[in-house]
Amino acid sequence: MHHQTPDPVTLAVLDNRLRAIVEEMGEAMLRTSYSQILNSSRDFSIALCDAQCRLVAQADHIPVHVGAMPWAAKAIAEAFPAPVEGDTYLLNDPYHGGSHLPDLTIIIPVFAEGSLRFWSVVRAHQSDIGGATHGGYNPGATEIWQEGLRIPPIRLGEGGGLRADLIRMLATNTRIPRDFTGDLMAMIGAARLGEQRLLPLLAKYGADHLDAAVSAILDLSAAHARRILATWPDGVFKGEAFLDDDGFDRTDIAIRATVTKRGESLTVDLSESDPQTTGFVNSSYPNMRSAVAMAFAFLLDPEVAKNDGAFRPLEVIAREGTVVWAREGAPVTMCTSHCSNEIVEAIVRALQHCCPDRAMGGWGRRFRVAITGQDARRPGRRFVWHMFHARPGGGASAQGDGWSTSGEWHSAGGLKFGSVEMAEARFPLLFETHEFLAGSAGDGKHRGGLGGQLTLLVESDGPALANTAGDGVRHGAAGMLGGHDGAPHHYVLRRGSGEERVLKTKEVGIAVNPGDRVVVQAGGGGGWGPPEKRDPAARARDAREGFV
Repeated sequence: MHHQTPDPVTLAVLDNRLRAIVEEMGEAMLRTSYSQILNSSRDFSIALCDAQCRLVAQADHIPVHVGAMPWAAKAIAEAFPAPVEGDTYLLNDPYHGGSHLPDLTIIIPVFAEGSLRFWSVVRAHQSDIGGATHGGYNPGATEIWQEGLRIPPIRLGEGGGLRADLIRMLATNTRIPRDFTGDLMAMIGAARLGEQRLLPLLAKYGADHLDAAVSAILDLSAAHARRILATWPDGVFKGEAFLDDDGFDRTDIAIRATVTKRGESLTVDLSESDPQTTGFVNSSYPNMRSAVAMAFAFLLDPEVAKNDGAFRPLEVIAREGTVVWAREGAPVTMCTSHCSNEIVEAIVRALQHCCPDRAMGGWGRRFRVAITGQDARRPGRRFVWHMFHARPGGGASAQGDGWSTSGEWHSAGGLKFGSVEMAEARFPLLFETHEFLAGSAGDGKHRGGLGGQLTLLVESDGPALANTAGDGVRHGAAGMLGGHDGAPHHYVLRRGSGEERVLKTKEVGIAVNPGDRVVVQAGGGGGWGPPEKRDPAARARDAREGFV
């Protein structure tokens, strides 16, 4: 029978229902995952794609994951053209549908009335993925094989079951097999929950009727995005942003965006970006597409549903062999942070004069530290701790000052720093200070958010080992429309003796002894508008609060 498009009320109900399903999947993930990186810092994302691999619904988790999810679904659909009910699929390979190796993606097909209707997709960042160094980021890598375990699209189980031998093989290749397995099970559980919630919805409305509704929902988002674009002036706009270095022989690596606005469409051309690098700041193709989608999403209204429809007016041009789209074999682990952060910054910089009220000051850059060692309280068990604390500041906007310590462009507040007390209970660490860093924000009519300041005492059982992965000690977050840049990062390792050494953004094998301190000064967000236009009362308040 012919299914006409559902009425607007039904569409609104279904759109919210689909979004509620992904949000519930996220809650399940949060409550069942093992690693701090997932159950405290929430480094995971959830999506539902339709049978055509179009993004239908996503929850507000990690923006840089979201635009990449459909590429993972497409890779599975290509590798397994005849999926079967009860199958579970897994991938992480950046050259076969993934973004970077630490992000595993579980995909479950959802069937109704005899055919594939949805893909339930869960992506989560693992604490360790094997490779040459602990914690998933290897600043010394010059090829992808040094970064960890590569998983092209594989079938992890069928008939509702799982291949225990495959899971053992994967877990054996990581340093923390217990957490790896627990996190993988949490992902599979969340993906299956998605299927369980979709099935009654498909039964209630009928699969064809729901298909028609999904298409209508996507069309509405496309129309909404086009309406917004139509209000911007036509033109060709250019912007650039720079990576500090690649950890090897190159500094000031440029991401260049030429953005063409015509009528109700937007073309982003990144092909003038610098050539790919030796080190791991290169982007995989899905990650680059996701970063462009993320920049566009940040400039739309918050009410626009971020689905396949919203991104229809957007065309992306890039060149393989550049830093934004590396050739297969290049290391890419840093890409979800850098260069995705810089792709967004280059695009927003380009458009700041096209849609000034929507362009926001730059958000801080990611600079993480991972420490591994032994904890005297848990003999025989090794720990790997990822620093999510002392985050950089968010950018200012036409509406006001940036949010302090809210993080980076690519996570936009989606990554949380977990409880200090919980971290101290779970790891041999003592947080001596964790507060806003005065003077870190970019000045402007509206100032950026402040970065964080952290003094962390390491109390491991014997020597520990640290590595760093990040960017932003040469370049702070960009100011927009006359606003000033935020301060760059400054990280120091202070020995028990009082001797200090500056931590570089891309270092491996740093010896950390009990009694050493990691001293973090995170950069602030970029300002918006000329500083001389700032309200004197706001300046007085900043001084009173000790922010300057």
